[in-house]
Amino acid sequence: MTLNAKLVLRRGALDLDVEFEVGAGETLALVGPNGAGKSTCLHAIAGLVPLSAGQVRLAGDVFDEPSRGVRVPAEARGAGVVFQEHRLFPHLTALDNTAYGLRCRGAARSAARASARAWLERFGLGAVAEALPRALSGGQAQRVALARALAAGPRLLLLDEPLAAVDATARLELRRELRAHMASFAGPRILVAHDALDAFAFADRIAVLEHGRIVQSGTVAEICSRPRSRYVADLVGTNLLRGVVEGGVLRLPGGGALVVAGSASGDVVATVHPRAIALFRQRPDGSPRNVWSAPITFVEAAGDRMRVQLGGAVPLVAEVTPAAVAELGLARGGDVWVAIKATEIALDPI
Repeated sequence: MTLNAKLVLRRGALDLDVEFEVGAGETLALVGPNGAGKSTCLHAIAGLVPLSAGQVRLAGDVFDEPSRGVRVPAEARGAGVVFQEHRLFPHLTALDNTAYGLRCRGAARSAARASARAWLERFGLGAVAEALPRALSGGQAQRVALARALAAGPRLLLLDEPLAAVDATARLELRRELRAHMASFAGPRILVAHDALDAFAFADRIAVLEHGRIVQSGTVAEICSRPRSRYVADLVGTNLLRGVVEGGVLRLPGGGALVVAGSASGDVVATVHPRAIALFRQRPDGSPRNVWSAPITFVEAAGDRMRVQLGGAVPLVAEVTPAAVAELGLARGGDVWVAIKATEIALDPI
């Protein structure tokens, strides 16, 4: 059961024109900066926003096709939707919120509530089944929202930043639960994610939106190893440089140059992993083809590593250990010597 989506619409300043497909049991993560069109894509597939052109089709069933006047109502699409903020009905208990989709599909009240209670138990929420949303924590409310989406037996699962409104403590646990339940869902799954960790934790494939267009798509490994825009490079923490390769030398717009390996030539996107960059206080000996002096602009923690921003004609971010920061006195700034092997610079023609 494959979802095919060609979404063309204009909404305020957003001009959206994207196309993608998601297979059965596959999770596609939509990532991108604010205003790129991620949530609008989800809402269009769910039937909450009309298309001006294109088509939405699930396993051969056409939900939207403006050119033929086809538009299936949201409630008839069989999509389970989890919003950024849980959007539970404030006057209904957790149990009745969870049973709501089943009741809308014609299930008897007793059967719907029995199924809903089983879903709440599955999410560890049996004890709060009779509680109203205002009595639930953020994590509990989002679990109820997910239980409500799954209880109705959807053919398609759409999640719009489901962890964004949850505090950091609850997010870790909810991420694990969400991943397990998504893995057990047999239909196509689309996740809108602002946090790279959420996208990488859940997705089989990632599509990057910028200004209403998909600028890059691929597996997590492909996106991480070959980011094709500054946003993607920042997202995955990889350095990205645009320039021109001539005679084995990458020349950058700011005047910098790097020796590269391979036979590429012309306009390229170069990526350098932060951990492939070595820093020294004295000019190093050895074989690296690229050695130069650069100023430190800032140093910050990133998990168990430290990220060192380097200025100059070749702006890069290096990742080193806290011990290296202390040993080299990097926190005090100043200039350092930078070394990169030519083979550590990956090139993609553009």
